[in-house]
Amino acid sequence: MEWVDIQHRTLTGILTSIFWSIGNMLLAMVAYLVREWHWLLVAVTGPCLLSIVCLWWVPESARWLIANGKVKQAHRHLLRCAKMNGRKDFAVSPEALRRMTTDKKPGESYSYISLFRTPVLRKISLCSGAVWFGVAFSYYGMSMNLKGFGLNMYLSQFVFGIIEIPAKVIMYFLVNRVGRRQSQAWALILTGLCIGANVIIPKPFTSLRSVVAIMGKGFSEAAFTTVFLYTSELYPTVLRQNGMGYTSFVARLGGALAPLVFLLDEVWRSLPEVTYCGVAVCCGSVAFLLPETLNVRLPEGIEDIEKAQ
Repeated sequence: MEWVDIQHRTLTGILTSIFWSIGNMLLAMVAYLVREWHWLLVAVTGPCLLSIVCLWWVPESARWLIANGKVKQAHRHLLRCAKMNGRKDFAVSPEALRRMTTDKKPGESYSYISLFRTPVLRKISLCSGAVWFGVAFSYYGMSMNLKGFGLNMYLSQFVFGIIEIPAKVIMYFLVNRVGRRQSQAWALILTGLCIGANVIIPKPFTSLRSVVAIMGKGFSEAAFTTVFLYTSELYPTVLRQNGMGYTSFVARLGGALAPLVFLLDEVWRSLPEVTYCGVAVCCGSVAFLLPETLNVRLPEGIEDIEKAQ
């Protein structure tokens, strides 16, 4: 995300997330063929070795290097990038890049605590954390309830993977037209409403429940796709990795709690769905409190965030 310009940020974010959906579809196929769970774990984690190898071809972010004063290394990567793109007119000197560095005091470092030190950044961190929790909580709640929507478990997983593709394509146009904030909020709210609708729809209406569940899964994936793009644009370069790490941690909490909610059916059969619905709607509403980032230059330092509000 830090390597592309404003015009191509959305395309890059959506295109990258499509591979997640392809992985979901492949998971259903592999799980259908490999029924023994030990070998299934081996089969689905094996490709991680390829990602480790691929990382050697991914250059360090020039934006991050500049923000941290590593100008010469950033200049070297930019020259390589310009050569690869056939930009022979690229003539930015290291001195020009040095003038772009943020006002960072010698010895100053950033940590997760830095996300809550200033007022605007604190608001962004609290709200984005709530949104990530709601996105992961509802997403994994639906994904782990594959048999609860009237379809075969393997077929449900495969259909849930397929529905993510058109959801991502639709979000590509929506986030560029109505903005990140509105898209994020309504995608998560509609996810909750679809989950809540299945509480009302009687069990015998299997086809209708399945259609509503698939729509909810599409909205859920739309929310997940948007939140990665949106969050990367909210945090400044000097804290972007901290912000993404913090929000991902909160999302894992939501993902960890999601299956435990199924235990609430002992209290009331529909209580798990009501819980997923309520959390999704509430967390989606919190997204309205975040600033819009459509066509906005990525912030470099904390001062860029504070001055923009």
